[in-house]
This record gives sequence, C-alpha cells and structure tokens, in this order.
Amino acid sequence: MIQKLPSLTLSTLLLAAGPALADDAAQMALGKKLFNTATPACAVCHTLKDAGAEGAIGPVLDELQPDADRVTRAMRNGIGSMPSFKGTLSDAEIAAVALYVSRASRGK
Repeated sequence: MIQKLPSLTLSTLLLAAGPALADDAAQMALGKKLFNTATPACAVCHTLKDAGAEGAIGPVLDELQPDADRVTRAMRNGIGSMPSFKGTLSDAEIAAVALYVSRASRGK
C-alpha cells in the first residue's frame, strides 16, 4: 500500500532551511566586506558592480563570472599581478570572498 506523504509548503521548506539561509547571508556579507577592505582590497584592482568597485588592473569580474573554486585558487595562490591572500586571510575568509564574487558576478 502506498502511503501518501504530506505536501510541503514553501514556508515549511524555508523554515527548515532558515539557519542555512542565515549562514549564507552572513557569508555573503562577510565576502562583500572583505572584497572592499582586505589588504590589498580586491576592489582596487577588480570591477564588480555589486561591490561598487571599478578597478582597472584585474579582470572585470562581472564579465569573467568565475566560480567559487576559481576565485579560491586565485586568492590562495595568486595569479598574474594578483598576490596570494593565504598569509593575510583565513581559509574561511577566502571562502566567503569566493562565494560572494561567484554569486555577485552572476547577479545572484
């Protein structure tokens, strides 16, 4: 006999995901803050509309739309004239910037 499961409403799903969504919002806020304030600030070199950044040295992130893994690798290892941030930012801070850049550059 097939048992019918109760249907889940959108509000039920959001309540269940609440802590995850709050953590996600906190990560995005931290990533945006670090994008603009890290030393050196990403915003000095990169253009990213969501951050109000109009840097002219590095790639335009709104056009490049890198995924989080690509941003993480670039931040940890440096690339071209971009320095490594592994000595100045924690892994958690690098992950927050990577999440922020990947989503903000795609308008999400």
